[in-house]
Amino acid sequence: MSSSPKSPMRETRIIITSGEPAGIGPDIIAKIHPASFDARLVIIGDREMMLSRADALGSKFKFVDYDAGTTCADSIEIIHQPLDQPCVPGQLDSANAKYVLTLLETACKACLDNSFDAMVTAPVQKEIINRAGISFSGHTEYLADICESPRPVMLLVAEELKVALVTTHLPLRQVADAIDEKAIRQVIEILDLDLRNQFGIQDPHIKVAGLNPHAGENGYLGREEIEIIIPVLDKLKSEGINLSGPYPADTLFTPRMLADADAVVAMYHDQGLPVLKHVGFHNAVNTTLGLPIIRTSVDHGTALDMAGTATARPDSLFAAINSAIFQAHNKQQNAPGA
Repeated sequence: MSSSPKSPMRETRIIITSGEPAGIGPDIIAKIHPASFDARLVIIGDREMMLSRADALGSKFKFVDYDAGTTCADSIEIIHQPLDQPCVPGQLDSANAKYVLTLLETACKACLDNSFDAMVTAPVQKEIINRAGISFSGHTEYLADICESPRPVMLLVAEELKVALVTTHLPLRQVADAIDEKAIRQVIEILDLDLRNQFGIQDPHIKVAGLNPHAGENGYLGREEIEIIIPVLDKLKSEGINLSGPYPADTLFTPRMLADADAVVAMYHDQGLPVLKHVGFHNAVNTTLGLPIIRTSVDHGTALDMAGTATARPDSLFAAINSAIFQAHNKQQNAPGA
């Protein structure tokens, strides 16, 4: 008996946070052409601020208030969230820190209640949020708290290279202590699952970097590989996950080694990200795995010196939007009963 045909894919809705108002987020969002994307795009941010920045950049698109029941193909739809203080491009103001976090919380909860299929985030400035007295280490951890997800996984994607991190925004002195069996297991299990469900890779091959130079060189340059990393990789392989490593990081990121890898696991932030950003700085995408929602982001900062000057490139934002759409489509197709 033939299987039943899959139900037609429903309209995909993406909510985009405008990020730090003094940065380039509003500028690159103003360069969006909604008809260029296979989804309905909705911005959340201060309407007047967005209009002002769009006008200054010569954008021809209008911003219209989002109405779930109607679609405006020739306009950028917006959910108005007012600034706490007027914003000058390039000039940070801690009074707007709560505004930035409200954008994230509203967008995240709108995805949790299925009003949207994914969220895309423009860059924020961690420094100014912390200066306002709010502890904030980054999007990844903040969204994980809202979603009550114990282990968010940061996955960076540039062209064919995908790099997931065991530790994220930690001082280097704390990294080795954070590398344990639980952390490695959780990151690899989440990565394997989401590569299947959100990226459509049926049997992903994951290569793992060691922590120490030369992957410890049999214990002469550190014992984390022997005592922690290799044992947990062996257990995961016995459970059916397609893994190899640990490899020295300085040779893992070469074309020959990456040729048969669907993703790489790096042990810490600056082990994997410099290579990835070298490969595709302007089109790199930051994706948070391990959440009940899809979240992608630009992989660059607020670039305060470029804000309001019309010089910021929107490539990474466009790549993040397309990645969110791709992941949302895969998630729909892999949903039970689809």
